[in-house]
Amino acid sequence: QVQVVESGGGLVQPGGSLRLSCAASGSIFRVESMGWYRQAPGKQRELVAVVSSGGSTNSADSVKGRFTVSRDNAKNTVYLQMNSLKPEDTAAYYCNAAGITLVRSRFNSWGQGTQVTVSS
Repeated sequence: QVQVVESGGGLVQPGGSLRLSCAASGSIFRVESMGWYRQAPGKQRELVAVVSSGGSTNSADSVKGRFTVSRDNAKNTVYLQMNSLKPEDTAAYYCNAAGITLVRSRFNSWGQGTQVTVSS
């Protein structure tokens, strides 16, 4: 079993910043990719940004230049620094971790989500 727990959401004014954190724990041999997705009401879940164990990143065009994803491999933790937030960034943000368990099976685990609301 692999658990993923997010933290750091909240209410922020337009132009403000927030930092999300996510830690994976449990029967982990190796975490390969970690990242963030978001889902606004009435919309499909979409990629925000992901980072591989080697540090390669991929992010949505809508957040490039504003959001930065990073990870601490030793702690199986991923961060999302969000700057210059806009009302359209309002969504539930979900962390995802994928990799290999101690019994050499693959896992793909999701957190419970953390709400980010950008509003004045």
